[in-house]
Amino acid sequence: MESKHHYTGLTAREVAQSRSKYGENVLTPPAKTPLWLQFLDKFRDPLIIILLIAGALSILISCYEYFGLDDGPTVFFEPAGIFVAIMLATGLSFYFEYQADKEFAILNQVNDDEPVEVIRDSNTTLIPRREVVVGDIVIVNTGEEIPADGELMESTLLNVDESTLTGEPMCAKTTVASEFDSQATFPSNHVMKGTKVMEGHGIMRVLAIGDHTEQGKVFEAVQIDNSVKTPLDEQLDGLGRLVAKLSYCVGAGIIIGRILMYFLSPSYEQFYLLPFIAYLLQTLMIAVTLVVVSVPEGLPMAVTLSLAYSMRRMLKTNNLVRKMHACETMGATTVICTDKTGTLTQNQMRVDDVQLYGVSRNSSAVAESMALNSTAQLDFTDPNNPSVLGNPTEGALLLWLYEHGTDYRELRESSTVIDQLPFNTERKYMATVVDSALMPGKRILYVKGAPEIVFGMCHTLGEGATRERIENQLLDFQNHAMRTLGFAFQILEEGDVAIGDGHVCATRLHFIGITAIADPVRSDVPDAIKECLDAGISIKIVTGDTPATAREIGRQIGLWTHDDSDRNIITGPEFAALNDEQLLQRVSELKIIARARPMDKKRLVETLQRLNQVVAVTGDGTNDAPALRAAQVGLSMGDGTSVAKEASDITIIDNSFASIGKAVMWGRSLYQNIQRFLLFQLTVNVTACLIVLIGAFMGTESPLTVTQMLWINLIMDTFAAMALASLPPSESVMHDRPRDRHAFILTRPMYGEIVGVGGLFFVLLFFFLLVFKHTDVDSLSDMLSLNYLQLFAGLGTLTFWTEGHLTAYELTLLFTIFVMTHFFYLFNARAFETGRSALHFGGCKGLLTIVVIIFAGQVLMVETPILQDFFNVVSLSLKDWVAIVVGSSLVLWVREAWHLAKAGCCTRR
Repeated sequence: MESKHHYTGLTAREVAQSRSKYGENVLTPPAKTPLWLQFLDKFRDPLIIILLIAGALSILISCYEYFGLDDGPTVFFEPAGIFVAIMLATGLSFYFEYQADKEFAILNQVNDDEPVEVIRDSNTTLIPRREVVVGDIVIVNTGEEIPADGELMESTLLNVDESTLTGEPMCAKTTVASEFDSQATFPSNHVMKGTKVMEGHGIMRVLAIGDHTEQGKVFEAVQIDNSVKTPLDEQLDGLGRLVAKLSYCVGAGIIIGRILMYFLSPSYEQFYLLPFIAYLLQTLMIAVTLVVVSVPEGLPMAVTLSLAYSMRRMLKTNNLVRKMHACETMGATTVICTDKTGTLTQNQMRVDDVQLYGVSRNSSAVAESMALNSTAQLDFTDPNNPSVLGNPTEGALLLWLYEHGTDYRELRESSTVIDQLPFNTERKYMATVVDSALMPGKRILYVKGAPEIVFGMCHTLGEGATRERIENQLLDFQNHAMRTLGFAFQILEEGDVAIGDGHVCATRLHFIGITAIADPVRSDVPDAIKECLDAGISIKIVTGDTPATAREIGRQIGLWTHDDSDRNIITGPEFAALNDEQLLQRVSELKIIARARPMDKKRLVETLQRLNQVVAVTGDGTNDAPALRAAQVGLSMGDGTSVAKEASDITIIDNSFASIGKAVMWGRSLYQNIQRFLLFQLTVNVTACLIVLIGAFMGTESPLTVTQMLWINLIMDTFAAMALASLPPSESVMHDRPRDRHAFILTRPMYGEIVGVGGLFFVLLFFFLLVFKHTDVDSLSDMLSLNYLQLFAGLGTLTFWTEGHLTAYELTLLFTIFVMTHFFYLFNARAFETGRSALHFGGCKGLLTIVVIIFAGQVLMVETPILQDFFNVVSLSLKDWVAIVVGSSLVLWVREAWHLAKAGCCTRR
């Protein structure tokens, strides 16, 4: 403690000059993007851009058909359907993220009007925190938040919680140069904005305010959007480019093929410009229609629905998702960079072990020594989970008493403190003289502090206590990175002097024991760490704590093993000394960064990303915010700072690392659901494209009308998206390695399925198309009596392909067969590469509801008169309905038979 000085502080004029030069003591809030720009940003998705182009072309074609060919208003149904799909996909994405942002809006508010005690014009006064200026003399007391960065002028037993900046919950601050901690993240005589005084008091001179403080620098770094594209973004970009190229190639093939057919046709005799132009326009319309058909307009909707569904379901697992794509990105995570305090540990010091000599745990000497020789308090607002006010180490002793049935408040109320010698770093002990309540009529001196100091002051030892035994015990505790305290007492006789001249004078102290205190690891963390490691995800701890403590926490959670060495741990200064190339070579083997500064974690994240890692970052302090923003996924804790939450993509509400494992499981399962939807939709699109393509070469504008394609491409795909998005997550995905972020979203088995099944469906529909064109079928049963040899006798002639017609009934049959075969294939797609039966419906109520809606919708469309005109269909006979449903269901039964056969083979092996 320094001697007192008289401070005059700044004058009113100096305050004005300082404010003019440095501004107000507030953090500049991030610029808000207008809502309309946030909405327009959703249209940057490559698939949405393709749909916009297709929609514009579709409008032009529809206008030509309506005004030039006098077709009815139904020609505008297709462009309307495309734009409905676009608005649904972009609108849903915007809405869910807007709702999440509203929930987070409060997190960025900083209370700048809290009163601060300052000295100005030789007068102590209270001013709002925002009005503190550089040069101000500020008085800080226990429980207060430091209003700005400053240098201490005086300090008395000052301990500050710097966990929001460094992860350190207790940092001793002093103005005595000999007591400075050379390894401290910030100088021992400096206090930083946003940290909290845990005990003691002091006087500081303000050096920096607002954005220029350490907290401000971190907050500013958070606003710099250095974010990289998520793995899903990259996958969908690639898919969009592939679909665009293929559809344009097929469209160009149609144009070239039909022009060749025009000149090679037997009816072609002489070139006439106007008929050719009309034919060319019709060809262009067919080509554009095919491009529109081939674009998976249901995909943006599927992705949005999948992400939104996961967003809501993940909330039930204590993951509050702010940004949709974070749901899926968690599934691609390869590295998790986590802080220690509050994430891996409980951020509350607890007594881990008590070693007593000659006394029991219920001894009055033990109880009074912990309760009376202390300055801490407990907050019993929540009786089941009291919190510590004051020194965390002393609070841990009070919590231990409470857990063992002793209320420290009763002891303090019934005892009288006669004299007290507070703890300081020079003495390394605290002493209190009390008139005991548990030993009536006795005046007792209690001493606690560094065990080696207290032990050396003692005249006698408790039963079983020896120097060797105590030293061995202390060494064991210290190897486990625990803080230790030694306890002694002396019953004072008349005339005994206990305390004098700033130290203990008693000569008959009796040593009774030692305690080991630590910030315990959360009970669920070791299992959660193991789950992530088993899933192929690397874990790296970044903390402001000492290397010994960080290493011990790593050991307790199962991250640090006996095979690890100094190559796997580094301190912040050593980390900063590495150049970029050196860090690239070493970063993969690092498990722990101790004594880390705020920007170290951000640099770690960016280095890992340079190695193509997908990085998730967990943290609860302001110091974690830059890394949270830089990572592909930032995970803040529910009780973290507002700056950390603002920078994050997901908030872990229950502060449990185990919830991160659940987020990974959801992300991996969601990606598989998107793949299954792609499998289904692209199979539908392959069939549709091929049948429309072949129809163009057969002189048919399209075997499927525009409104029928609207049902197939929009409604059916949308429902399929909902069905496949609602599939529950599978725990089995946690046994897989993280997927390669550069691997294409369509895998080789998916290609085989899409081409094989799509081709098979096309051949089936093509067969029906040929039969329907060259016969008049009034019922599917008519096909049983056809002479197919005679029917296909002219297969090699041009007229066979260009002549013929389709009745309304035949077109309805073709359309319904198309829908029902793909309806049953939806079950197959849902079970793709799961190793399960397609008829396994556990946890899939949503799927069953949607398939009922699809089936009922198809029946209503075909059988309801008002819808028949809209979709260009006619009623089918019950006999044909039964034939179509039973025949189409073979898609499902053949797959089930194949699945059972494979399972049987595996069992025999």
